[in-house]
Amino acid sequence: MVGRDRFSREGARGGGSSCAMSPARGRAAAAAAGALRRSGGSAAPPRGQNRKRASPRGGARQREGWGSVGCSLRCLLGAPAAAPAPPPARHLFSDPAEVEALRRNLLAWYDRCKRDLPWRTLAAAEPDADRRGYAVWVSEIMLQQTQVAAVIDYYTRWMQKWPTLQALAQASLEEVNELWAGLGYYSRGKRLQEAARKVVSELAGRMPRTAEELQKLLPGVGRYTAGAIASISYGQATGVVDGNVIRVLCRLRCIGADSSSPAVIDWLWDMANVLVDRSRPGDFNQALMELGATVCVPKSPLCGECPVKQHCQAWRRVEKELAFASQKLFGKGPPVPDVEDCATEPWDSSLGVTNFPRKAAKKPPRAMRTATCVLERRGCHGAPEYLIVQRPSSGLLAGLWEFPSVPLAQDLQEEKEREELADHLQAWMGKSVAAKGLQFIGEVIHIFSHIHQTYVVYSLHLDGDVTLDPALSPSRWVTEDEFHASAVSTAMKKVLKAHEKQQRKESSPVKGSKRKRGAKAPGAGSPCPGTQLSLRAFLQAPTAP
Repeated sequence: MVGRDRFSREGARGGGSSCAMSPARGRAAAAAAGALRRSGGSAAPPRGQNRKRASPRGGARQREGWGSVGCSLRCLLGAPAAAPAPPPARHLFSDPAEVEALRRNLLAWYDRCKRDLPWRTLAAAEPDADRRGYAVWVSEIMLQQTQVAAVIDYYTRWMQKWPTLQALAQASLEEVNELWAGLGYYSRGKRLQEAARKVVSELAGRMPRTAEELQKLLPGVGRYTAGAIASISYGQATGVVDGNVIRVLCRLRCIGADSSSPAVIDWLWDMANVLVDRSRPGDFNQALMELGATVCVPKSPLCGECPVKQHCQAWRRVEKELAFASQKLFGKGPPVPDVEDCATEPWDSSLGVTNFPRKAAKKPPRAMRTATCVLERRGCHGAPEYLIVQRPSSGLLAGLWEFPSVPLAQDLQEEKEREELADHLQAWMGKSVAAKGLQFIGEVIHIFSHIHQTYVVYSLHLDGDVTLDPALSPSRWVTEDEFHASAVSTAMKKVLKAHEKQQRKESSPVKGSKRKRGAKAPGAGSPCPGTQLSLRAFLQAPTAP
């Protein structure tokens, strides 16, 4: 349960290039690119299939360069304008000796420094192939867009509750949502259970053993997840590409391209398939991801601790600049610049290796406003109870429970917001709800991956029993403990917290205003009961009334 890069580009039309490539060099680059494609392994689907990323901005006519300025790779290689451009040799791993050395150094580092994580321990100790594959599968789904530290506790509880595919297949979606609550991206849990039921009912409980079969047969399993399961659980020599791997590869080979582009993603997959160790594919893939997560991090990477820095072209360029600065300090003439550095994309010396990968411009999240009401009543034991309703089975936060809510148009006046929420509540309770009776609590902001959500929170205390319309969405009254145990989102927990904070504020005694410095309180002749006296005041004789 991670950064996107941007290639340097040029327009579709131009007046010639200042860059040039010799015919011999062009043939070498094309040959290296062809060798890379041929050695990619059977795990990489054909180009154009199973892509789940949007095409780059600008459509099919947009051109991508692997590192040149003012000259596209198609121009350098003399390829037709419409043909996909292979990367130059400098962006590839074409030397078998270097590939072998990189594998050896990375695996040795991983054996020494890998983190102790529950899914790794379970996968290493589990002799049953299906249970091993299931254990890795659960971890990979949870780790999508989610930090390792947040996943560990959820993973442990999940595997304790549903240790096998069969156990998960028998669970209800409500149980799955309850355990997943707070982890985010809630559709992941639903798809995981759907796929588990398919394995049990249609595949006789046997997990597919290859990346191709995993991706083809299991809903919700994409290219990366299939490669991770197949390599870690079943030893298939197939690479993986996630955000960490993208960052590592782009720095190793100075690829400043837009890594969200389908063509570039294909080349990165080919590169990963070339690099993966044939005897320890699962460990190699985990080592590459571990390197990106702990050493080759987005900001302030620990290059001094990197086990493969001698293979990193971005690090070499930093070292060249340091050497040049040192020579300049001692008055030596500048060295002859490397031809590859002259042809590369713009380089910011202050960024060092973090020049790669290039960050694609993020689309700003969509702003949304929702009116939410905390409906409260006294339960049979005097404790407060809250009404929660279930969201639709599809869409954002599908199947989760929430306080009665209604979407709002932007820039509505508070009076109009109250009226819309009152009308929504009236439909639930079948009786009139006065808009003025809704108490404003405040606004709660929650950021989803693509939505900036503002909840305008109100509360309403109900006296007596209320009959809810059974034709509407499922609903129930819950205590505070039952609320937190239910499948509710983090946003709704924030809403309840804001409501409770307002209640505490209202129930606390009103504090008096502070007196100005030097002013005496009315009737200040003797101290008030319970007031702590200074030593001088304690020893002073009482004054006569």
